Amino acid sequence: MIQSIQADQAIFLRSMYLPLLEREHATTRRVIEAIPAGNGDFRPDPFAKSALELAWHIVAAEKRFLEGIVNGEFNFSAIPRPDAVRNGADIARWYGEMFQAVLPRLQRLSTEQLTKALDFRGMFQMPAAMFFQMTLSHSVHHRGQLSTYLRPAGGKVPAIYGESYDSAEARKAAA
Repeated sequence: MIQSIQADQAIFLRSMYLPLLEREHATTRRVIEAIPAGNGDFRPDPFAKSALELAWHIVAAEKRFLEGIVNGEFNFSAIPRPDAVRNGADIARWYGEMFQAVLPRLQRLSTEQLTKALDFRGMFQMPAAMFFQMTLSHSVHHRGQLSTYLRPAGGKVPAIYGESYDSAEARKAAA
């Protein structure tokens, strides 16, 4: 069943979710940047994605969601990681560039575009503006997974929603 929303509701959702997406984007970048440079292949289980595979999943899926909102339909073609993107820092940089390119387009969407019903793989049919929340939930979920990889991979967990042990220790050492 396709849900519908009014124009003012769509504008409200955008005004609420875009600033939140921007804040969460910065946090997600820090987690991705914290993948140890020499240990991006770390995986906690043979069936799990590696740290770099999981980081790429986060950023590629976010691109798919945000571009789908802008374009009025989702493109499910693969988004392969460029050969030049080899570590967490590279993925974070790519992610930042992608986000900065799509953000102004999201800010300019008309109410007609925001209220247009989009289909996501036949599983979800809802107005484009409602996919902001789906984007956010997906990224935060997988960012949490990735944050659990960092210490076992030899890295440090950055502050996410307040200090982490590692960020608190860094603050104390700097004082």
